[in-house]
Amino acid sequence: MTAMNKELALQEARRVVGYIEKEELTKDEKDAIVKESIANFNENVNPGWLEYRKSVSTDAAFVEWTDTEDHFEDLYGTQFIDCLGGFGIFTCGHRNPAILKTVKAQLDKYALHSQELVDPLRGYLAKIMAMITPGDLQYCFFTNGGAEAVEMALKLARLATGGRWFISSIGAFHGKSMGAISMGGKGAYREDYIPLIQQVQHVEYGNAEAMEAAIKNLQTVGEKVAGVILEPIQGEAGVIIPPPGYLKKVREICDKYGVALILDEIQTGMGRTGTMWRCEYEDVIPDIMTYGKAFGGGIMPITGIIARPKMWVDKLIDNPWILGSPTFGGNPLACSAALATIKFMLENDIPRMCKEKGDYIMEKLGELQKKYPTVLKSFRGAGLLICMEFPEAEVGYRVTKGLFERHVMTAGTLVNAKTVRIEPPAVLSQESIDAVLIRLDEAIADAKKEFKL
Repeated sequence: MTAMNKELALQEARRVVGYIEKEELTKDEKDAIVKESIANFNENVNPGWLEYRKSVSTDAAFVEWTDTEDHFEDLYGTQFIDCLGGFGIFTCGHRNPAILKTVKAQLDKYALHSQELVDPLRGYLAKIMAMITPGDLQYCFFTNGGAEAVEMALKLARLATGGRWFISSIGAFHGKSMGAISMGGKGAYREDYIPLIQQVQHVEYGNAEAMEAAIKNLQTVGEKVAGVILEPIQGEAGVIIPPPGYLKKVREICDKYGVALILDEIQTGMGRTGTMWRCEYEDVIPDIMTYGKAFGGGIMPITGIIARPKMWVDKLIDNPWILGSPTFGGNPLACSAALATIKFMLENDIPRMCKEKGDYIMEKLGELQKKYPTVLKSFRGAGLLICMEFPEAEVGYRVTKGLFERHVMTAGTLVNAKTVRIEPPAVLSQESIDAVLIRLDEAIADAKKEFKL
């Protein structure tokens, strides 16, 4: 770095920090931020991201600046009702005051731990997690992102079982790190990274017989299977709900063959689907469970795994770092957010709130489907993890654009916009829900007219 670059960087940092610390920006400053943000993404982040946003937004220049409760605002104060929920992170809302208060209090004490002394919040959080998760799930390991939690789950399954193979499902989404994407079930996200982890087989989701056949065949030829990894509901595949009894049957298969069952509850957990954990819906206890997204209360990034005692083998006790040692995993600020989130969820019965509001929305979607059967082909969901199915991706894009024009934010799934999600905060008010449904009716009507459906 030259002296000139250093001085320019310092000037730029001072200017941007000034924007953050300033209570009110002038119109000229707002205009500058919009213009510079677009340039920064094109020149220093990824120009493809702005092109992607244009597929939903008619104006890529909307710059997010503030948020609260069930909506966020751009620089100029335009409010958007949030029906995307940050892909599941805002179950408790945006900057939930109760959670924010706790995080600020912790920030006034210390933000990150020394790495050597005992950090008490990590221990308290692990204890409470053992109390709110099903069965004998007991030992926690905290990470920063969903894919990292999945990596820890895969490593733990191998350590505990001695197996090497994994069985995943077609359509699965478990993150985009190398191990996690190896488990993924969509070719477009895997092809550029092949060869991935080689000892992985994918079977049809919801088909327990296919799962058993894959495990049995591998073990018959001398290959030991470490784990089965599943989402209790496939979120990014388009909110695919398996047939009743599927998870219970897979649990029986894993027990029969001595295979660890990993349930990825990163999106379905923390109340989102109407129970604290989706696996509770079928009364199934996994050997390892991942969690994240809403776990940090929409304020701090924190994810992790929790496992049954039998998975915590001597190797992990003899060498506590063999599983992993993320510098920021389970840091005090993140743990304080998670602790406050659990407190808020239990005090306000967020799972019940998700179920009741989700049932109401799906009832109204049923009415819209009857009104527009050629546009809204189907819908499905559990709690506030809901999706709408359209005839083609272009129709779904038109509906999401129509909602965006009416200041409602939603988006497609990794399938594409043929499947559009409704995944709002649980604290979304009844008034806002009804406003969204009216605007959705209008957006569907526009799509029907445009595509002559």
